[in-house]
Amino acid sequence: MTLASTADIRANFPALKRNHNNHPVAYFDGPGGTQVPRQVVEAMSDYLYNHNANTHWAYPTSEETDAAIEAARQTCAEFLNASPREIAFGANMTTLTFHLARALGKRWQSGDEIVVTELDHHANVAPWHYLQIERGISLQTVKMTPETGQLDWESFERSVTKRTKLIAIGAASNALGTINDVARAIKLARSVGALVFVDAVHYVPHALIDVQALDCDFLGMSAYKFYGPHEGVLFGKIGLLEAIDFPKLIPAPDAAPENVETGTQNQEGIVGTAAAIDFLASIAAAGTRRECLSNAYDELHRRSAALAERLWNGLASLDGVRLYGPPPNLPRTPTVGFTIDGVASTEVSRRLATRGLFLSHGDFYAATVVERLGLGAEGLVRAGCACYTTADEIDRLIEGVEEIVKVK
Repeated sequence: MTLASTADIRANFPALKRNHNNHPVAYFDGPGGTQVPRQVVEAMSDYLYNHNANTHWAYPTSEETDAAIEAARQTCAEFLNASPREIAFGANMTTLTFHLARALGKRWQSGDEIVVTELDHHANVAPWHYLQIERGISLQTVKMTPETGQLDWESFERSVTKRTKLIAIGAASNALGTINDVARAIKLARSVGALVFVDAVHYVPHALIDVQALDCDFLGMSAYKFYGPHEGVLFGKIGLLEAIDFPKLIPAPDAAPENVETGTQNQEGIVGTAAAIDFLASIAAAGTRRECLSNAYDELHRRSAALAERLWNGLASLDGVRLYGPPPNLPRTPTVGFTIDGVASTEVSRRLATRGLFLSHGDFYAATVVERLGLGAEGLVRAGCACYTTADEIDRLIEGVEEIVKVK
């Protein structure tokens, strides 16, 4: 089996040729959206140039569009170890979650409960919160432990009761990199007959999911976090998708998964999503698509874990730098949140950008995390490692932070 080197991977990303202030740009903003390889853009442009049409009509480009969408469902299904009929597409994970929440909410009544967590992106909180407003459903919130950036499992167990209808949990924190024990949450849900929705947006770029082994009921992901376009993907167990009364136009299909999808889809985005998955599989091109993905993810995890540890240890050695979330020896993604004493996070990012180091800052829509950490409106600086990140870029970032510490 041949595994692509980091240099080989980088050759696929035209964005990596960019310079800023005479520095090669190092993109540490992957948790907010990765760069896109040439293969993905070419697949999207080929669709738009040569196959663009609406669906379900009896002429070639429409039939080609139908085939492209079905091929993308198959690719996403192999990515998650699901069935193609369990894969629905949408504008983004947030929109799909709102859509699912409102459809599920029809089944529930005042006094029923939904469990969310403080560690989550608000895209996995607000849709369920609106059911509290609209239908009187009670929202139970699991606490996080600020010192560790992990969930408080005693709080979790207290939050799950016989009235719980659904647990909504993020597989990983987009702000701190914490990986949650989703299997434990699912076990709690099953003990009271509740459903489980998993926000896997931050997790999927770093770990290969098996929805059958996990046994979650629903899972959301976003292709632009794993080298694809802005496209949302919802997995739902086929029996549930067929049983839920999703809001839809009367002439629209009744069968899953098209009953979930509203309006004309972003078909080039769907094609690009499949191309992004195939790009990941190409990193270890041997065997079936799923086997290639498994091998590629194993190698990418090994590389990114080493990079994240290098970054964590380097930043930890600097006076005035505060790190948040689990240390490298605990389950985490290669996403590191930090602050510099006396320097606003916005200013840190601005100064680093002058050195060609592009990092995001703020609360990243994980506003409760920032609030619980006591950081105020400025929030964190966030550095994420992607498949194209190098050790040299990590060292440049550490040096850049050290320079800010020295001159602040």
